[in-house]
Parts: sequence; C-alpha cells; structure tokens
Amino acid sequence: MSVPTSTDQFLLLVAGYPGTGKSRLCALAQDRLGPFTPLSIDAVKEELYDLHGFADPAARAHLDRAALEIFLAQVRTTMAGGRSIIAEYPFSDKQRAQLEAACRDHRYRPVTVRLVAGFEVLYARQRRRDLAPDRHVGHLVDAYRPGDTLDDRREAPQLLPREVFLDRYLHRGYGSFALGPVVEIDTTDFDQIDDDTVISLISGLLDEERT
Repeated sequence: MSVPTSTDQFLLLVAGYPGTGKSRLCALAQDRLGPFTPLSIDAVKEELYDLHGFADPAARAHLDRAALEIFLAQVRTTMAGGRSIIAEYPFSDKQRAQLEAACRDHRYRPVTVRLVAGFEVLYARQRRRDLAPDRHVGHLVDAYRPGDTLDDRREAPQLLPREVFLDRYLHRGYGSFALGPVVEIDTTDFDQIDDDTVISLISGLLDEERT
C-alpha cells in the first residue's frame, strides 16, 4: 500500500450524510495515508459564530454562506502550495462546480469517499451528536452570542425534527455526491467496518489516479 508523496496533488473529499462517521474516517486516512491538509466547512462556520455571533436565523445564514466562501478560498490557497487536502462535509451539487473548477485550475486530482447509512440509524446518531455537550451551540439556536450555552439542548430551536431530517436525507443529494473516482462505504454498523479494508480501498483509488 502506497501513501501520498510530496509530488501528489489530491483533493480527498469525505462526503456523505450527517452521522456517517466522516470525522472518524478523516482521522483514519490522515493517520494511515497522510499527511493531508485538513479542511472543514463546519470548522469555519464555528469560527465565524464565535467571532461575530448572530442575531437571528438570517444572520446565521449569512455566516454559513461566508463559511463556504472561506472554505473554497482555503482549498485554492492550499492547492497553490501544492499540498494534498482532505475535506469533510455533507457535500452536494451546491459545492461540486466550485470544487471541480479549483481542481481544474490547479491540476489537482479529486477523489471522493462517500459514506452512506440507513435513515433510522443516521437520525439517531444526528440527534445524539446535537445533544452532546461538545456540539457547538451555534448549530442549534436561532441567535448566538460568543460564549452562550444551553441548559437543555433538547429544547434547542434548531434541533432537527424527524421530518426535516428525512427531507434532507431524501432530497439534498448527500448520498449521491461524486467528484472524481468514488468509493462508497456503508457505515450503518460501525462494528462491521474493517479499517484495513477501508484504507485499502482509498489507497487503491489514489494509486489508480497516479498512473
């Protein structure tokens, strides 16, 4: 199994529904196939929430759009430096054209690892994540001042109800996103996933792109 060298120029996109284990897979790929420069739209969002806060859902939407633009700028800046990137997000067609253009402009090779799982499992995981104390409060509220906390996250206004999560699951294209060659991994049961097999699949795609 080979790993990226200093001459590799890959954009490794870890895509898929919320709750599929993208952060865990990124950490595994970084450890076994890195080094990559890690980039995350959610990380940028949280930085903006803590820097500016937001007064209402419309203000948060402005910050979320700004986070995407900053992320795309980070992608291009990292590519200009010739460093391979690993990025995680529930990517959809909304980001595809811009990522494709960046790869074309900087002669990077995109590879997608798409994580999928059953709806019931994902809804339960998403709810557990939102209720966890380390989940940034800015994702759960209509208004946020830096440092705000929630006494009872179960009452958070942006805690997704089942029907909203189902609509996103069915219609946002998280389970079909692809840029470059794709390996799809079903993470419905984490206990059935063999890390060595996953790394071998990803490494195989990278090797094919090198040839």
